[in-house]
Amino acid sequence: MKKILHATDYSVNAISALKYAISLSKKLNTSLFVIHVFDFPTIFDKELKEPYTNLEEKTYITQQNKLIKFCNKHYEGDLDALDICFEAIENKSIVNGIIKKAKKLEADLIITGTKSEKMFKELLLGNTSKQLIEKAPCPVLTIPKEHNIKSINTIVYASDFEENDICAIYDLVNIAKSYDANIKIVHISSDHDKEVEKKTAWFLELLKEKIKYNKIDTDIIYSNTIFSTLKKYLADENADMVTMLERNSKGIMKTLFHVDLVKKMETSSTIPLMSFNENWL
Repeated sequence: MKKILHATDYSVNAISALKYAISLSKKLNTSLFVIHVFDFPTIFDKELKEPYTNLEEKTYITQQNKLIKFCNKHYEGDLDALDICFEAIENKSIVNGIIKKAKKLEADLIITGTKSEKMFKELLLGNTSKQLIEKAPCPVLTIPKEHNIKSINTIVYASDFEENDICAIYDLVNIAKSYDANIKIVHISSDHDKEVEKKTAWFLELLKEKIKYNKIDTDIIYSNTIFSTLKKYLADENADMVTMLERNSKGIMKTLFHVDLVKKMETSSTIPLMSFNENWL
């Protein structure tokens, strides 16, 4: 991992995400790019006191200064000592602005805070998290309000035991190694039959072949209430992060990765949520 992109909207919810992004980038020794996406309003008044281009330039400067001021205010350390860049970006869509910058940077991870009032307009048009997960060329990590990163000891990966899970776990190991963290792979199934047993055996063999990390455990839980079971598992394991794969295909865990439950997990969880998209693995 070389580049982390953090998008902020200056809300209270964004403070924890900023601190998390800085802490994670320092731990992983990556470059951090902090951006704020703003919409430059259309001006209909023909009798402008100064040229439109001047107003546009002033707006960029104002937004850039506001971004740097926000980061300085909420980071206790010296920003100049970090490998960090700031950029205010004009775009009518928050999501499109983030995605465009992520692709240009070839970012390895996008970090955002949980939903805030300033994103309400976009949430009405389409769930922001869903759009980021669907369009982002890299994993998306959402940080709950007031979450403080001290260390990462346990990462839970909710798996459907598919080949793309291996690719996601491979990327996840890069974070786990830096913290010497345990990865707990949990598979929640409503069925208990020979097909599930065969799939489990195949997945565990593939995992052993492809992933070289000795702090990975796998748990299988049989339950018809996937979401509540996962929530209980996270609490029981004292998880510091939960990760999941956004899928296009149907599967046992498809219900879990449905946008409504991803949104529910984001708003109700008190731990960071990382989402991988199988289209980009």
